[in-house]
Amino acid sequence: MKLCYSALLATLFANPLTAQIVPYRDAPYAQDYSIKYYTTDSTIRLQSVSADRNGVIQILSSQGLLHPRSGQFQYPGTLILDRSYRPMADRKLTGLGLHEHQLVYLDSSAILSNAWAGKLFSKHKLPGARLFCGGSGFTFLVSDGTRLKVLTNEAVVWEGTLLQDQVKDIRYEAQKKRFWVLGSQSLNVLDLGTKKLTPVFQSPGLTCFDVDLNRLYVGTTDGYYTLDATTYNPIGSLQKKLPCSKLTTLRVVHGHLWFGSSQGAFMLRKDGKFNYYYGERWLPGNQVTAITEGADQTVLILTNKGLGEIHFDPMTLYQKALVYEKQVRQRHIRYGFNCDVTTLQNGDLSTAQMGQRDSDNLWTSMYLVSQLFRYKVTGSKEALQNCLESFAAMERLFSITGMSGFFARGFERRGYHKFEAKAWDGGLTNGWNHANDPEWDWRGTTSSDQTVGQMFTLTLVAELMDGDVKKRAITLIDQLMTNIIKNDWYLIDVDGKPTLWGKWNPTYVNGFAKNVGDRKINSSNIIAFLQAAYHFTNKPIYKQKAYELMQKHGYLENLMRPMREIGKAPPGSDDWAKMLSEGWNHSDDEMYFLAYWPLYRYAFTPELKAKYREAIRDHWQAERPEKDGLWNLCYAMTGAKAFDLAETAWYLREFPLDMIEWPVMNSHRKDIELVPENFRGQTTKEVLPPDERPELKHNRNLFKLDRPGKVVSELSAGDSFLLPYWMGRYLGAISAPVNK
Repeated sequence: MKLCYSALLATLFANPLTAQIVPYRDAPYAQDYSIKYYTTDSTIRLQSVSADRNGVIQILSSQGLLHPRSGQFQYPGTLILDRSYRPMADRKLTGLGLHEHQLVYLDSSAILSNAWAGKLFSKHKLPGARLFCGGSGFTFLVSDGTRLKVLTNEAVVWEGTLLQDQVKDIRYEAQKKRFWVLGSQSLNVLDLGTKKLTPVFQSPGLTCFDVDLNRLYVGTTDGYYTLDATTYNPIGSLQKKLPCSKLTTLRVVHGHLWFGSSQGAFMLRKDGKFNYYYGERWLPGNQVTAITEGADQTVLILTNKGLGEIHFDPMTLYQKALVYEKQVRQRHIRYGFNCDVTTLQNGDLSTAQMGQRDSDNLWTSMYLVSQLFRYKVTGSKEALQNCLESFAAMERLFSITGMSGFFARGFERRGYHKFEAKAWDGGLTNGWNHANDPEWDWRGTTSSDQTVGQMFTLTLVAELMDGDVKKRAITLIDQLMTNIIKNDWYLIDVDGKPTLWGKWNPTYVNGFAKNVGDRKINSSNIIAFLQAAYHFTNKPIYKQKAYELMQKHGYLENLMRPMREIGKAPPGSDDWAKMLSEGWNHSDDEMYFLAYWPLYRYAFTPELKAKYREAIRDHWQAERPEKDGLWNLCYAMTGAKAFDLAETAWYLREFPLDMIEWPVMNSHRKDIELVPENFRGQTTKEVLPPDERPELKHNRNLFKLDRPGKVVSELSAGDSFLLPYWMGRYLGAISAPVNK
């Protein structure tokens, strides 16, 4: 049964989102993704690609005609010899193109086609011919790089050369019935009426061009020009602010200007910026040879290593979420945990392998709550089952330790991890212990971020579920907080010592200088935990201890400290404080925002709630440049009327369907504006879209530009996309799908 938004919000907030907030309307948008086809022989040279009116794709290569075999999203195909017309395999083709949407070929003697009953066979008598283009009717311009001939049914109606230049490309402008010829230093127009070839633009280093709607676009080794196709005058100066200015090809495809370069492909958007397609998320290789139209609004991008077929499918955010739901269930669920990283070999999903991770329960808490929100919004039984399976895994983290109120980082079947019972030096590869169950091991060294994950899960389960599940969640909240208080605000591991990170003790917390972030975050988190414990158990000790920390030990002052004051430890600080404050900690951001839910919602008084709202707003203001949809929606939870809803929708739309961590490089780009080195690690004035940057997880620096190296993993969308999407639906900030 679906819940009414207004009723749901009224139970959730003291200051709910009002009806004045217009939600993002989830209508279909163009979702891009790639299907890739690789060559089977690295010595093959790929020259050009065309797709005819039937959707048949052919590639001209140094070994003849190729075509794609198999291939689907995230499961690449290959390019193999095309034997559909056996006589074509025996011809030494030098050119491939389209005429009236039919495939046409060039060899050393003729222009020919298998369309029109095979009647097109126009001999050109240019033994070295390698370029051709069709005009009106069956008129063709052909070139060997020096000489030019116009043929109509084999009759030569014009011939000539470029003066002191080499022909690089040819186009036909149907509107004015004229050919354009590009040289390495000149752009020339051939008027068939006057039969005159006239140079209209000159510049060194010309590489490619296209003509469209009274505009000429001319690419160079350092940018491109836009020319008026009537006056031939440049419109503006040479445009160099491109992802890569060394252009290899340029085409108008489906109404958009596309560029190929030595470092990927990119498309000019209406706002003057570019969609950048770099790396194997999009292309088999980054040296682009050719770009052309494919069927159904697809774009074919030929590279040195194969073909990338970029699709633009109509999709709502809801439909996108369902794609990710399958991804998580098929490759990222381990014992009910959301395994946030699955290891791969060379990006091959068939080699996917899950394993225990440092923060299994944190990533699982985010996925679990996404499914809880999904269930509350849609009534989906599948979402409920997903939620309960993950909750069982989160519960078992407590029971497997045999220590009341102390939960494990994770667990695994016995014998698959190195067992070092006394290795309590904070090394994250250590901490494995034998469980009482002889079939299992569990990992200690539990930290504060995992505690945030538990409390995020337990409080929302306690809030939104009923019956036995609700009681179990409240019991775990009570046991966890009792344990922390009993142990003087520490998480105590099996050796009787505090874990490396599970520390909220006032001596530890206030031992940091006021501008060190750990002082603020530990104070914020523990107050949130205590408020939640009091809210659900009504035990006075939790309220008493929270006020003791806030009033006697300054935790309220700590958590209210403005983000602008957080920075590096002052001179004279110990090495630990210096290490913790070397730069902005994005994992801390994740811990803050998840714990803001119990901090704000369960405030003891309206006065405290107002203070918390201000602290959350201050943090959100600092994070706004990242355009992180989750942070925006966590701030919306406070009832904020302005929380960057448009940026949140942008974040969700631009998230890549392919979550494999392919190598990504952006630091070479000339279309981004770099900023000076700073404490926050912000590299550019504007954050790049998620599908162009290397980092997708909320706890990483979203301004990071590069990730070189090998492909080793696929990320789960359970924490990075599904939580903000279903949170947005739950809060009423994102509408149900609108398919019209």
